[in-house]
Amino acid sequence: MSHTTGRAMEKEYWSISEVTEIFRVNGGFVTRLVEEEIVCPVCREGSSTRLFSASDLEKLRIAKVLMEDMEVNLAGVEVILRMRQNMLSMRRQFDDILEEMACHLKTNIR
Repeated sequence: MSHTTGRAMEKEYWSISEVTEIFRVNGGFVTRLVEEEIVCPVCREGSSTRLFSASDLEKLRIAKVLMEDMEVNLAGVEVILRMRQNMLSMRRQFDDILEEMACHLKTNIR
């Protein structure tokens, strides 16, 4: 990623103009991802400005690579991101099981 992206990652939320600058995409690209609920920006109380989280930025980054470099369509991006999320969830569950087993073994060895 660009130097700008590294500095931007220190923030908690980004505006659509910051997102388009970071990823060098037009607003229409981001809007399509919002409409398809691939990313879900939040609105701060008292403001209509939609803000994107670090999780949204990661999804945007992956979507851009898939669509521009690998020519995956929007439906494919949605499926891939859902599968990725499921895999990450399963990985966390597996890590928890391994940690639990390790604790159990330590207790039984003593």
